[in-house]
Amino acid sequence: MTHTQQAATEAPAAPQDPQAPRGLGPVGWLRWSWRQLTSMRTALILLFLVALGAVPGSFLPQRGQAPEQVARYLEEHPTLGPWLDRLSLFDVFAAPWFAAIYTLLFVSLAGCVIPRARQHWRAMRSQPPAAPRNLSRLPQSASFETDRDAEQVLSQARALLRGRRFRVADGVGSVAAEKGYLGEIGNLVFHLALLVLLFAVAAGALLGYRGNILLTEGGAFANTLAYYDQFSPGRRFSPDRLAPFSIRLEDFKAEYVLEGERRGQPLDYTAKIYYREGYDSPEKAYDLKVNRPLGVGGAKVYLLGHGYAPRFTVRDGKGDIAFRGAVPFLPMEEGAFTSEGVIKVPDARPEQLAFQAVFWPTAVADTDKGRVLSAFPAPLNPTISLMAFKGDLGLDSGTPQSVYRIEGIGKTLQPIKGGSKILRQGETFELPGGAGSITFDGTQEWISLAVNHDPGRLPALIAAVIAIAGVVVSFTVRRRRVWVRATPAGGGRTVVEIGGLTLGNPTAEFDDLVAALRRAVPPAGPGDDPSGAGASDATDKTEE
Repeated sequence: MTHTQQAATEAPAAPQDPQAPRGLGPVGWLRWSWRQLTSMRTALILLFLVALGAVPGSFLPQRGQAPEQVARYLEEHPTLGPWLDRLSLFDVFAAPWFAAIYTLLFVSLAGCVIPRARQHWRAMRSQPPAAPRNLSRLPQSASFETDRDAEQVLSQARALLRGRRFRVADGVGSVAAEKGYLGEIGNLVFHLALLVLLFAVAAGALLGYRGNILLTEGGAFANTLAYYDQFSPGRRFSPDRLAPFSIRLEDFKAEYVLEGERRGQPLDYTAKIYYREGYDSPEKAYDLKVNRPLGVGGAKVYLLGHGYAPRFTVRDGKGDIAFRGAVPFLPMEEGAFTSEGVIKVPDARPEQLAFQAVFWPTAVADTDKGRVLSAFPAPLNPTISLMAFKGDLGLDSGTPQSVYRIEGIGKTLQPIKGGSKILRQGETFELPGGAGSITFDGTQEWISLAVNHDPGRLPALIAAVIAIAGVVVSFTVRRRRVWVRATPAGGGRTVVEIGGLTLGNPTAEFDDLVAALRRAVPPAGPGDDPSGAGASDATDKTEE
C-alpha cells in the first residue's frame, strides 16, 4: 500500500452538515401516515368511497336478498358475471374491500373527532381572549364618546353581554365576551353520532343474521337453519341462538290495474300469514305487505317478491303416482309474469322423469310471431308448456343440483320423442311410449321472505337522528366574540370602542349590541348621533 492510499484510508470522515435534510424514519412515516388518515379530508374521501362502494348493491342483485336473481344473472352474463362475482359485487356489504374502507373510515373519524373534542372542552373552560390592540381593524367595529366614566361603561357592557348569554371576562380597561360554542358541539356530536352509527352497523353485521325463505301457499316455515334457502350469519352469531318462531302462509293476493295505460301494474301485495312466537305460543294472524314487515323473535320478516307455483300430478310408466305437489317457477319477466321451471320425478319407474316448463298466467296467442305470451300477470287463463325427458337425473351421485335446472340432458337424460305439449288447467298429457303422464292440476302462488335480525338497528336509528340534529345545530349556531374597551379622554369624557368577530358571515347581532350599549351609556355632546350611527358604520364596513 502506498503512502497516498494509506493516508486516504486513515483520513477522518467529513463532518455531516447539520442543516442537511434527513429522512423521516419509520416513526416519522408512521406519524405522517396517522396525521393523513385522521385528517378531515381523508374522512370525507373515505365517506365518499363508502357511498360509491354501496352503489353496485343498488342495481346488481345481492345474494343476501335475492340469490335466485344472482344465479340468473350469472347464467345470462357468462363472461361479465364471473368477473363481478370475483370482485364480490353480488355481496357488496360483506366484501373484504368494503370492510377495509369501512374500518378505515371508523379509525379516521375516531382519530379526528376525539382530539377535537378534547380541544373544544379546554376551549370552553378557558377565558375569552383579551381584546386586540386595535379594535377598528376587526370585521365589525364601532366607537363613540360618552359622559359616563370608564367603569360605568364596562359595568353596563358586562350586564348587557351576560344578559345575551355571552361568557364574559374582564381585561385591563376592557371586557371580552364569547358565545356560540354550541355550533362546534353540534359538529362534534354529528361526527360522534356517525361513529356510533358505524359501530352499530358493524355490531349488527357481527351479531345478527340474514336469511331467505320461499313459501308456497299452504306451506310453513320454522326458524331453524334447515328451513332457510339461504342463511348468512354474522361472524359472532351462532345458529343455536335462533328464536323459536314459525310462520305459515295461508294465502297471497296481488291486485293489479285492470285497464288503461297502466294495465297490469301492481297496486298492492298482501300475504295472509299466521305466526307463533314460540313452540307453545298462540297462533296470531298478520297481513304482511311490502312496506309492512313482521317483527317477531327479535327479527324483521320482509316480503320481497312473489311468483307462481303450478301444481302437478305425475304418474310413472306403471301407473303409480310418482309426484304430486306444487313446483315454484321463477319469473322470466316482471310485467306479465311469464315463468319457467322444472319438475324432477326421481321416484318414477322404470325410468326417472323430468320436465322443462314455461308457465303463462294469462295465455294469449301472438299470431304475428306464432307464439304464446302472457297478457296479464294475474292467473286469468293459466297455461303451461312442457317438454319431457327420461333417464337418470343424477341425484344419487352426491353432486348438488339446482332445483331450477335439469342436469345431464343429452347424456344421462334423453328427450322423449313427441314429449312436448301445451296444457291448460285440468288437462293431462299422456307421455309417448308408455313413459307415464302429467296432469296440470292448478296454480298456487309463492312468496319470498327475508328474515333480518339486526341488534344494531335501534342504536343506529338513534345515532342517525342525533347526527341530523348535530348537523342542524352546527349550521345554525356560529362562534361570536365581542370586545368593549373604555378609555378616559379629556373633558370628563370616555371613548367607547366595540369590536366583533364572527365565525363565518357576520350577523346583525353586533349592530344590536352596539345600539343597546348606546342606549345604556348615551353618547356625549351635540355632535353624536344617539340613534346608532356607529353601528351603521360597522355594518357598512362588514359589507365591504
